[in-house]
Amino acid sequence: MSETPEFPDGTGRHEPARTRELAARATERDAADPLAAIRDRFVLDAAPDHASGDAGVYLDGNSLGALPRTVPGRIADVIAREWGELRIRSWTESGWWTAPERIGDKIAPLIGAGPGRVVVGDSTSVNLFKALVGGVRMAGKGCTEILVDATTFPTDGYIARSAARMTGLAVRPVEPARIADEVTERTALALVNHVDYRTGRLNDLPGITHALHSAGALAVWDLCHSAGALPVGLDAHHVDLAVGCTYKYLNGGPGSPAYLYIRESLQERFESPLPGWNSHADPFAMDPSYTPAEGIARGRVGTPDILSLLALEAALEVWDGVSIEAVRTKSLALTDFFLECVNAYVPAGRVRSVTPYDHERRGSQVSLECSPKLSASAEQGGTPTAAEVMDELIRRGVVGDFRQPDVLRFGFTPLYTSFADAERAAWALGEVLGALPDVEPEAAGTAGTAGTAG
Repeated sequence: MSETPEFPDGTGRHEPARTRELAARATERDAADPLAAIRDRFVLDAAPDHASGDAGVYLDGNSLGALPRTVPGRIADVIAREWGELRIRSWTESGWWTAPERIGDKIAPLIGAGPGRVVVGDSTSVNLFKALVGGVRMAGKGCTEILVDATTFPTDGYIARSAARMTGLAVRPVEPARIADEVTERTALALVNHVDYRTGRLNDLPGITHALHSAGALAVWDLCHSAGALPVGLDAHHVDLAVGCTYKYLNGGPGSPAYLYIRESLQERFESPLPGWNSHADPFAMDPSYTPAEGIARGRVGTPDILSLLALEAALEVWDGVSIEAVRTKSLALTDFFLECVNAYVPAGRVRSVTPYDHERRGSQVSLECSPKLSASAEQGGTPTAAEVMDELIRRGVVGDFRQPDVLRFGFTPLYTSFADAERAAWALGEVLGALPDVEPEAAGTAGTAGTAG
């Protein structure tokens, strides 16, 4: 593979010198990166290399984080010694029983929560159900509706509608930017995604939470695409309830347990719709009547998933000595640089960013929309679908993902993503899209790599 991809004349592609300039800048920024050494705490492919054509770029940490090196040894010990030798004794001697709260306290600083506010266990969907029904039960009398982020991840909507049916309320979808205007005294709570899974847009957690509280409603936030990527500030902004997964930017592994946050002042009032023996005030009394445990433990349900919990605990060791503020600084720098490289390497009119350029509205991913007018010409040999573009990128060693119908997603995990990764991914994208046939200007419209929606 040559240093510079070859493209038809007139595409507006970069010159070879531009490639060398951006690659050199990536090298310089990686050398100056205060988080660069953290990359060695993960199992990753070889660094990207222009000369050989090898990519080794993993930009899908917004779906599944890379494996921390601390995990395999820890799990081997859990299986061989704690389970294999100690067996039932490990519930006390190895700390299995206290793992949900102990690991919750490890996650808490990453989402701006104090000790005793976070419990780990169950899936995101199960925790969301607990939060929604528990939130409705704490809401004022006369509430008739739940507001749901109209752009939410589908499961959140499914769970919200089920919770609403069970509690006799209605669900009303509202764009996040409109929640402050739409909330009323009849609103029990609003469920909002902190970062939009499809576009990477960061929603205004402080402002929306304040608006909800001003109307007497509770704020429930889904942190799946923000925890571990940027500061959240749950305590500082008086968020009521929050949930999130741990397999994305927290790198807990496939299907790793989720977490539930309950504001400390609400914990005594929180009534879980899934009371289980693990959240009983006296679990081993086997009392037929239910009395909830004190504090965050009332967010537990049944027997903890110990293997996944302890893998997550080991994975969280990569955060030792790392501040979430430093992660955010690098995240914005990485995504800025990636967008600059996309502008330089991808022919005009082939993609546009649907991720905001404004730092205050951007998470830690970049979503690029394949031009709709170009995609419409696919049947005549025009631009391939986003799925086909991503398949080709993966074949070349650049791993991202896509969302129907036409969005390419690139997730940037600052703990292990380098500036060389960002530059090499943009270069490969330019190579794939630049090899397509020329498109008439009227077909391309005004969609260019520099444009952004919202």
